[in-house]
Amino acid sequence: MEHRPTVGCISLGCSKNRVDSEEILGELAALGFDISPDPDAADVILINTCGFIESAKTDSLDTVFEMLPYRESGGCRLLVVCGCLTERYYDELREELPEADLIWGVKDHRGLAEAIAMRMGLDVPAAAGCCRRVLTTPPYRAYLRIADGCDNRCTYCAIPLIRGGRRSIPMERLIDESRHLAARGVTELTVIAQDTSAYGTDLYGEPRICELLTELAGIDGLHWIRLLYTYPSTVDKRLIDTIRDNPKLCNYIDMPIQHISPTVLNAMNRHGTAEHIRSITDYVRTAAPDFILRTTAMVGFPGETDEDFEELMRFFKEHPFDRVGAFSFSSEDGTPAAELPDMDDDIKQRRLDRLMRLQQGISHRLNTARIGTEVEVLVDGISGNTALCRSYAEAAEVDGAIRVHMGRRRLTPGEYVRVRITGAGSYDLDAELI
Repeated sequence: MEHRPTVGCISLGCSKNRVDSEEILGELAALGFDISPDPDAADVILINTCGFIESAKTDSLDTVFEMLPYRESGGCRLLVVCGCLTERYYDELREELPEADLIWGVKDHRGLAEAIAMRMGLDVPAAAGCCRRVLTTPPYRAYLRIADGCDNRCTYCAIPLIRGGRRSIPMERLIDESRHLAARGVTELTVIAQDTSAYGTDLYGEPRICELLTELAGIDGLHWIRLLYTYPSTVDKRLIDTIRDNPKLCNYIDMPIQHISPTVLNAMNRHGTAEHIRSITDYVRTAAPDFILRTTAMVGFPGETDEDFEELMRFFKEHPFDRVGAFSFSSEDGTPAAELPDMDDDIKQRRLDRLMRLQQGISHRLNTARIGTEVEVLVDGISGNTALCRSYAEAAEVDGAIRVHMGRRRLTPGEYVRVRITGAGSYDLDAELI
């Protein structure tokens, strides 16, 4: 029997990058490759890099160097580096990484797969329609990327330099992909893009995210649909009501605000107003009180004063979010903010520490309020006699877990069960089976 070459993939960065990796693997599988998570078994090692912030660049390069021994003395015949980092620094990396056999950016997944196949001596047939992704998530959950690129042009963000402007995927293609995912056993669908709430503006002249979510909710087999990466200026009452009123749509919204000071928001070139952020947050808490609110915030942006930072702290005290991912400003090559005088690292770190301590207390208080409530959970894993689960309130890979003591009952990943919350920390909760 003819040997089928094996490819191993390491996908770094965000869930949007993961979808890229899954699509590349789908193309490679269609060309005759087997997929393996073991680099020792891989004829081809593919590293899909992240280049969003400095720490991500470092992690990406470290991973490449960790894989070099497999190319130099192992069974690996081809080391491929692709993704956001290579898109940004293609020429530099060609010089600095002569060990890499192939360097590719973020575009043309079919072209990358064909280039790999030809270097491995495989015949490359003509492209035949859409290849289905090779899921790297557990079989019961998947991401649905509804657009790529971004039009917002925040002054600190390199994504438009890497991915270009927004390109929404036509709704009929997304519905078709989601039906195929459901037919393969996916029950939890997480909707992602650089800016999900503006979905369709470039195709239809207006946001169509509500229409898309409603269509997705009509697909048999899908049980939970969760929306991440919305942009505050396009989060409105209609979107909140659409999510609230459909039982398949998780009462959960991820709305990165980055800041609340009008001065800082203006310097960041963030669209919309601080008043809108406050008003839509208030609307969520009154019209949909069981909603989970998640956001991200940046401290230490060039020019952020003590007063600006204290305004951000007051905002989170007065408008508590269930989840906050906070980070300090990182100067990125080619962005307008990189031309501004950076702030002292110690100041940025102190502000970040203060914000995270505040949020830890808020998260603990909001989690504690859930004690005694009954909720449906999805089993994600088993550790001894404990099932690690998530409810509608916990997104995969970014939020905490609900620890469920199983007793004599055996649960399996992908199963939905009802539990009662019995204990709470700042991030994780405890529960018992009902």
